[in-house]
Amino acid sequence: MSNKEVKAALKSAREAIKNKEFKEALKHCKAVLKLEKNNYNAWVFIGLAASELEQPDQSQTAYKKAVELEPEQLLAWQGLANLYEKTDQWDFKVELPNIYQKLVELYASSDKNKCYEMISKLSEIYQEKKTLTLFLFFSHIWIYLYLIQVKEEEAVDKKELLQLWQQMTQLLSDCINEEEQDNNETQQHLITAFEKAMVLMDPVPGEEHKKLSADYVKCLSKLPQEEAKLKQACESMLTLYPNQSYPLEVLCSYYLKTGVQDEDAVGCFSRLLDLAPNSGLGHLGLGTKALQEGRQLNIDTKTWATFLNCIPGSFACLPSSRLKAVLCLCVESTAYPRRPLCVYTGPYIVIPDAEKDPVLVALRGRAYLNRGQVDEALKTIHLCGAKSLALLGELFSLPLLLFSFLKAASQSPDCGEYYFLLGKLYWDMGEETRKDRSKAHTHLLKAAKFDPHLGCVFRYLGHYYREVANDHGRARGCYKKAFEMDDDDAESGAASVDLSMEQDDMDTALAILQSVIEKATPGSAKWAWMRRGLYYLKVGEHQQAVADLQAALRADPEDWVCWECLGEAYLNRRSFTAALKAFGKAHQLQPSSIYSVYQAAAIKQTLGKFKEAVAEYLQITAQQDYVPALKGLGECQLSLAKGLMEDCRDGGAIDLIQQAIQNLFRAVVLRPDLSCLWKLLGDACTAVSTVSSNRAQVLVPALLAGLDSNTQSHALNQAQTLKVGERCYVRALKLMSEVPSLWYDLGLNYYRQSSVPRPDEGGQDSQSLLLEKAQQCLKKAIMMDSGTHSYWNALGVISMSKGLENFALAQHCFIKSIQVEPNNVVAWTNLGTLYLKKDNIELAHEAFKIAQSLEPLYVNCWIGQALIAERVGSYDTMDLFRHTTELSTHMEGVKGYAFWVCSTLLDKSNRDSELYRYNIVQMNAISAAQVALSKYTERIQSDPDAFIMLGYMNEHLQLKRQALQTSNSILCMSHCVFYSTSGQSEEAVRVYNSIPLQEVSDLAGLALAYCRAGLIPESINAYERALAVASIEKEKAYILTAVALLQHRQGNLDSAKTLLFKCSMLKEPIAESLLCLCALGLVHSDATLAAAALTELLKQGSASGKVTEQRCLLTCALLALQGNYSAVQREASRAVHSNPGNPSLWALLSRLIPQYYPRKANVRLHTHTNITHIPSTYPGNLLESALLYSGVNQLASGRHSEENSHRNALKTMQRAVLLCPDDPATWAGLMAACHTENTSCYLSGSAPCRRGLEQTLMSVVSEKGVCASQTLEAWVLQQAVTGLTLGGQLEQAEALCTQVLNVSPEHPTVMLSLRQVQCQRLLLAGGGTALPDSVLEQLNNTVMMNPTNLGAWHWLAEVYRSQGLLVQAVLAYRQSLQLASQLGLHSSQVASLLRLALLALEPCLAGVPRKDWTDMILEATTEVLKLGSSPMALLFQALLQYVTKMAARETRRLLERLVYSQDFPVTVVQVASWYLLRHLHAKNDQELMNVLLQHAKMNGDQRLLEFHSLLASSST
Repeated sequence: MSNKEVKAALKSAREAIKNKEFKEALKHCKAVLKLEKNNYNAWVFIGLAASELEQPDQSQTAYKKAVELEPEQLLAWQGLANLYEKTDQWDFKVELPNIYQKLVELYASSDKNKCYEMISKLSEIYQEKKTLTLFLFFSHIWIYLYLIQVKEEEAVDKKELLQLWQQMTQLLSDCINEEEQDNNETQQHLITAFEKAMVLMDPVPGEEHKKLSADYVKCLSKLPQEEAKLKQACESMLTLYPNQSYPLEVLCSYYLKTGVQDEDAVGCFSRLLDLAPNSGLGHLGLGTKALQEGRQLNIDTKTWATFLNCIPGSFACLPSSRLKAVLCLCVESTAYPRRPLCVYTGPYIVIPDAEKDPVLVALRGRAYLNRGQVDEALKTIHLCGAKSLALLGELFSLPLLLFSFLKAASQSPDCGEYYFLLGKLYWDMGEETRKDRSKAHTHLLKAAKFDPHLGCVFRYLGHYYREVANDHGRARGCYKKAFEMDDDDAESGAASVDLSMEQDDMDTALAILQSVIEKATPGSAKWAWMRRGLYYLKVGEHQQAVADLQAALRADPEDWVCWECLGEAYLNRRSFTAALKAFGKAHQLQPSSIYSVYQAAAIKQTLGKFKEAVAEYLQITAQQDYVPALKGLGECQLSLAKGLMEDCRDGGAIDLIQQAIQNLFRAVVLRPDLSCLWKLLGDACTAVSTVSSNRAQVLVPALLAGLDSNTQSHALNQAQTLKVGERCYVRALKLMSEVPSLWYDLGLNYYRQSSVPRPDEGGQDSQSLLLEKAQQCLKKAIMMDSGTHSYWNALGVISMSKGLENFALAQHCFIKSIQVEPNNVVAWTNLGTLYLKKDNIELAHEAFKIAQSLEPLYVNCWIGQALIAERVGSYDTMDLFRHTTELSTHMEGVKGYAFWVCSTLLDKSNRDSELYRYNIVQMNAISAAQVALSKYTERIQSDPDAFIMLGYMNEHLQLKRQALQTSNSILCMSHCVFYSTSGQSEEAVRVYNSIPLQEVSDLAGLALAYCRAGLIPESINAYERALAVASIEKEKAYILTAVALLQHRQGNLDSAKTLLFKCSMLKEPIAESLLCLCALGLVHSDATLAAAALTELLKQGSASGKVTEQRCLLTCALLALQGNYSAVQREASRAVHSNPGNPSLWALLSRLIPQYYPRKANVRLHTHTNITHIPSTYPGNLLESALLYSGVNQLASGRHSEENSHRNALKTMQRAVLLCPDDPATWAGLMAACHTENTSCYLSGSAPCRRGLEQTLMSVVSEKGVCASQTLEAWVLQQAVTGLTLGGQLEQAEALCTQVLNVSPEHPTVMLSLRQVQCQRLLLAGGGTALPDSVLEQLNNTVMMNPTNLGAWHWLAEVYRSQGLLVQAVLAYRQSLQLASQLGLHSSQVASLLRLALLALEPCLAGVPRKDWTDMILEATTEVLKLGSSPMALLFQALLQYVTKMAARETRRLLERLVYSQDFPVTVVQVASWYLLRHLHAKNDQELMNVLLQHAKMNGDQRLLEFHSLLASSST
């Protein structure tokens, strides 16, 4: 593909993307990358198209490849940013900030607005995920400052500047919140940013200004050294917004932390409580002030509850010295007695004097226990009161636990917490105490009675009802109540959701989850996120499932189960790369999890990374026989084997198939009830059909092979392995008989078996049976599912296979497949193959063209186009075959390309042509063909032609070592073929006998070599050996036919007939045996045998090409043998009408017409008019033959220049000579045409214009016809002598014959011509004197020297007639008639009979009408009319009638029939007109005479008019 073509393809891709045809865009881009793999734009377009097709992983790979090629180009970075923005995938989100950072760098110098936009997006990410590094943070700060400076210089709108300052405040605030509190520079930047933003903010006051002021106050509250600015900012905000409590809260918090209790602080606390009565800070501030002054607070129960709710969040505002008083106040409070449990946990441990107070000791002990510090808890506990007893119960052994809890409950019988601890203890003691209702259940119920607000009690009651009582309704209610009391109780919430889902109450479950998730802060509520994610995964909402599971992982990144669930979600969303990373993380956290490894292997298998998947599957199967892993391992190994087979690496493929069978069999042993495993085993066994039979030796487990189970494995050949595959498919069908794909697989298996030679199973019968089974299986699959295009396509392929060849059904199936799936490249290609097989080139080309448009990378359609180009003789053939080898390794394409490369190399005349330089040199054809053919011979090792071509190319490339490494047997086979085809038959026989011959083709080659060497008996013996080895019926038929031909060659006619009859009696006789049988009957004049064979041959259906010509020729020969000469022309004409585009049939018709139907010889032949349309694929020079045959027909019909000056024999022969000046036959035809012109002149009484050309033309024929036949030379000599004789140049004629005899003294034809000339001279010199008997005897002997020369017998008869020896003349004519009948020469028979009739007519016209002469005339003319229509015979009958019964009405009728006919020759019409005029004149029928004379005037017959004048004058 040139640079222009690459640009055109990129332009097409851009247009396809513009039109949203993204798949089409991918095709164009892949076509570009096939030849220019580093094309930046192509990778960018692939990323964009894949993104639009929702293929994020492929899009990411393409963009990253483009970034690697051109890291400073914007397009790929922009595409990555868009992809990551719209794809909710965690790994994409992690990489997105880096992409924005790169875009900021690229935009900084080119597009300020875009740079600003990227910074905004980067800030948003930072605000959400806090992912900026310190370096990146400072980089962005300076970029912000730079942009602000540029904006200020440009005097832009202050809203834009305000937005920048606000974004900067947000960025700096986040940094202060995390790790930069001590960075004074950052703090000053932040304060400056807030101050600038507040100055620019408009309006004031306003919501935006209020929010910004609150943020400023919040920021200052985190900076201890900015106390003055904090107070100033708060007062300023309170002035503008007096109803806002936030600045007061900040001030109160500041006073509590610093311990300031002055009037400003008290006033601040009071003002806060006025604005927010429930403010914990206000109460806490006043309370601490009261404690400091020793006063009591008067707080009602409601306010107290509010206070307690606020206190835990306000502990951070109190110094440690005040925590004790507050905590004691909480513990001793009676308004809300149960709440202290949530107050004392955590901060209580900092109280220094808690050891003296038992309550505080218990509280402190619980605090330690809550933190997991058991030893510290023991140190702080003294046995004082129920609280300490309960705490001891939580620390010590079971008896002491039970004792402590029971004593605590007895001391405080109304404390629900102690009953809960007892119930929990009984629950934890085991299964027996759980089932005892009087223990765990009873105490839990008491706890719920005394303290209905204790949520943990209801959680354990839910446990009891779910696990012991099996009452899921009550359990669900208890869990729900526990969760309502404490929404932080994840266990109760999870249990409630699980039970709701079990009872199909999804709405309730989702409502609970939704309520939890809405309240949850980031990194919490893992159980809710995970359960909702699993729910969404179950219902198919994969995107939402991914989001929820990601939220669950934020709460617990180390949960390997959650990582596995996230991997499942990614996998269902088809995000394979992300899923692979998730399962990898799960395996990292939990190495013992097989599921994670299995899913990772399955994803790699899906992505086509079969080697990596095999390694991980083996990791699993090494630990245990895990059926899914064994299944996946077998699938991957089978896929790898298919990949190796595509590259013709059959040895490695067989090893992988063998491993796949072993692993799948392990799985089948564990789970024989799984149909999919048996199906995969069938696939693995059927895959061996692709490789060569000598390599397909597979080790199969003995149990699977159905052989001796004492051994582990058996080595099976190709046919046996396919049979095992058949049994596996049958087993799968027994488990699932209604699955159409299994019937489809079984049908393909039968089809593969039919193509494997099976010598032990009946050959052709077995093949036909297997094909019928395959056809039935595919029909069954289609009955179950007619909407799958592959089923229709497979049925079509099977139907057009040898053995069935139901082409109509095949065509129907392919068309149905296309209707089901219009974008079906395989069906279109197969349909084109069907049309090509039926010689319908145009339809085949159209089908292949559509297939190419659907999938330009599908190699089979290109091979079809290459075969069409080869058939029509296109110059593109070699280029098309080369393209097929570039697409993939296909056997037909490889051999076709190698053949054309070798053919081009062998033609040394074109080495300097542009075509040679392109096809061979520029395209590096020899190396490419050598590599491809090496793969071909690796698989197909029985093709000697391929090895010959490979050896030739190895020699041409100087690869002598590779050539020597070819096996001796293959080299010998190549030598055999070479010697046999090059004429060195003896050497071929020697080499054949030097190697072991076992194949049918090898034995047949030996037999052919024997035959070419003339060793017929040895050839017959070799064929008999081949017959014993042949397993296919068609092979046997060909061998029998060859033996029959050899038997006939030896003269064993009966043996030949017997063998051919044996071939014809087969179920499917081959056409060649019937052709031989028919030809045998014709050669031996056995019309019955020939007719029977021809009838069987015609039953084989329509034929085309050479077969049609053969059948037509045999039919015409049979009709001629039967004497049905008129039907010969009709049969040839019928064949021409059926095949009007076959010039060979037209040529045959033009040869038959002058011989069997000369009346039609004047019809201009179609071959002549369409001479330029003869394709080059036809043998011989049909253009020359067409002109020559046309000229011969014009000669036979008497076409001369006086009759038609434009269309005559002379003109046609002149064109033939100009077209083919080196062909002696055309010069001979020109000689005949000149003789015809001279004869016409003699008949018309004018002087001939072409005299003296005979010797010149004869010398030209002799010069051109170095290899001409003796018959042609004799004919030319006779033609020359005849022409000289006709012109009266007898001396020159005699000298010519003498000259020839000096060179060839024993030439009988020349001797005959010499005697004819000498006889003519004697007759002229004698002046009517009779020739001596010795001369007549000498003439007779000369004729006897040419016994098959019909013209010689005719000449001798004419000599006898001239001498008055009519009886001898009759005998000579009868001798010629007998000879013509023996030779089967129709025209010669007619000529002999007509001459005999003319001989008998002469005495009758002379007034001696003897009965024997009249009988002879009637007999001869009748025979002529039996052979066909003959105007001359009708004329002789009419003249006989005129002689015998001149005045009869029948005489006039016969003569009028000749005169007024439009089809009879002019000479016949004129003669009949003379005698008709005499007849009418004798009867004085003036009216009919006027009609005749008028007809003569119309036709220009001046002689008849003159003759009428003579008759009229004589009568007067």
